[in-house]
Amino acid sequence: MRILAVGDIVGRPGRRAVAAFLPVLVRDYDCDLVIANAENAAGGMGITAAVGQELLDLGIDLLTMGNHAWAKREAYEYLDSEPRVIRPANYPEGAPGRGSTVVRSRSGVPVGVGNVGGRVFSVNDLECPFRRARDIAEELRRSAKVTVIDFHAEATSEKVALGHYLDGRVSAVFGTHTHVPTADATVLPGGTAYVTDIGMTGPADSVIGVKKDIVIERFLTQLPSRFEVASGPAILSGAVFDIDETTGRARDIRLISMRE
Repeated sequence: MRILAVGDIVGRPGRRAVAAFLPVLVRDYDCDLVIANAENAAGGMGITAAVGQELLDLGIDLLTMGNHAWAKREAYEYLDSEPRVIRPANYPEGAPGRGSTVVRSRSGVPVGVGNVGGRVFSVNDLECPFRRARDIAEELRRSAKVTVIDFHAEATSEKVALGHYLDGRVSAVFGTHTHVPTADATVLPGGTAYVTDIGMTGPADSVIGVKKDIVIERFLTQLPSRFEVASGPAILSGAVFDIDETTGRARDIRLISMRE
């Protein structure tokens, strides 16, 4: 089976890119399941019920989140009520929503998906992503041979280490959060497909989705400023995982990038 993972969707340009390219990708790669990170989907930060529904209606089967999961107050209730949206599982007990789930592919195959957040360079007080991801993998494998983890983290070292730690425990590990795709896509020795970051789905002429002038001025002056989503042509970045549904081992991983 083939699973398409779409990189961090940023604002309206990112949602427009999903609408334009997702049907083509699903058709051309014969994708059985689509997962997308949506923590920047609403105005560049967070998610709302309306934006989440828009993305699900476009053909995404499951949305993952990250450190901006709580940016919109209405997301608290939405994460509790919508089973097709998960947030990092290593937030402390009592946080809204869920950190893992099992979904059905278009051919009816159960697929377990987990979401964890990194701790290196993070301001959030999260539980250990390694132990939490290990526990999720064990839980999901009881219901699904095919299992996937979205690791939403800043540090490449933390992501690479988690990939090796989970090698053989899950079918695929893909990184999100930095909005910059990495060139290290591989199938690890234990049969886990891995890539440090699948990149961004959003405005191409920007600094990771934000108007570049705002970001440059902030670096020059060190003064606070309000980030705004950039405009112009958008890109869609992501990866397609080819997984043996009988063993749960990955056969291949292919990075993708499309531009308006």
